[in-house]
Amino acid sequence: MDRRDFLAGSAAALVLGGVKPLRAEDNYPSRAITLINPFPPGGAADVVGRPFGAALEAVVKQPVVIETKAGAAGQVGGQFAANAKPDGYTLLVHIVSISGFEAVDKLFDRKPKFTRADFIPIARFTSGPMALLVNAETPYKTVKDLVEDAKKRPNEIIFSSSGLYGALHLPTVLFAKAAGIQMRHLPTNGGGPALTALLGNNAQVLVSSIAAANAHIKSGKVRALASFSAERPSSLPDVPTLKEQGYDVEFYLWVGLFAPKGTPEAVVRKLREHTKIAANSEAFKTAVKNIGDEHAYLDGPEFQKFWDEDAKRVEDAVQTIGKVQG
Repeated sequence: MDRRDFLAGSAAALVLGGVKPLRAEDNYPSRAITLINPFPPGGAADVVGRPFGAALEAVVKQPVVIETKAGAAGQVGGQFAANAKPDGYTLLVHIVSISGFEAVDKLFDRKPKFTRADFIPIARFTSGPMALLVNAETPYKTVKDLVEDAKKRPNEIIFSSSGLYGALHLPTVLFAKAAGIQMRHLPTNGGGPALTALLGNNAQVLVSSIAAANAHIKSGKVRALASFSAERPSSLPDVPTLKEQGYDVEFYLWVGLFAPKGTPEAVVRKLREHTKIAANSEAFKTAVKNIGDEHAYLDGPEFQKFWDEDAKRVEDAVQTIGKVQG
């Protein structure tokens, strides 16, 4: 009997004897895991994804690598992850804007590059409020100041964003519509570059996650005029909400983890278990608190329910904005 016959016979004997051969997913993870960050460094997905990656690495005892694939307000990285081999080794860290891409493509009669059905939600990490920010060199001390000036100078005040219909563009336009003002849009390819534009006064206004901008708020380089939350966030207790100031606008930027559709159930189950431990570790919670975000963990099934409901709000926001080119 040669070696091949021996191995084949041994495998058959295992099955006949009631012992199943070891599958790849039974030993998951056995090598490095890659987390796709679909935005440039400095955005919410990046500043939350990196400490999560470190926490997950400590749990799975395998390297966890952050790979940036930025572009098109998060669509490039999303499409890459949707097309990745569904084996649990390429995952996606994305934000609220993932819910609106299909609606935008339909608005422009385009075939969607991917849909929500192309992903399995593993966990939500955070759900932080947005803040209306202005460059500290501007004269605006309140939302009223900004609105009054914008009405005098329509389309002269510039706001930056992470890209058309992205997580920073949607709430900005909703605020502008509620306030009855028009501002000029400076789209960039991510939250980090959008914040850089504000810091350099190439844009005067930015709606950002508090997590991404908190250090610059504390340093005094940018000024927070309002939050988009129902109540004042703990990280900005002295900053009034838009609702307090008469604008019925509410928007949150959450960060979550996704696996490509078709990932084996056994891998998804293990991934959820590992993620739950990492996302609820003191190290990760402390990192989230330090960046001014709100820890808001949801396991896969609960995240799926939340995502279904939140997607409707995002899709409605896309329809409210309608077709815009820049």
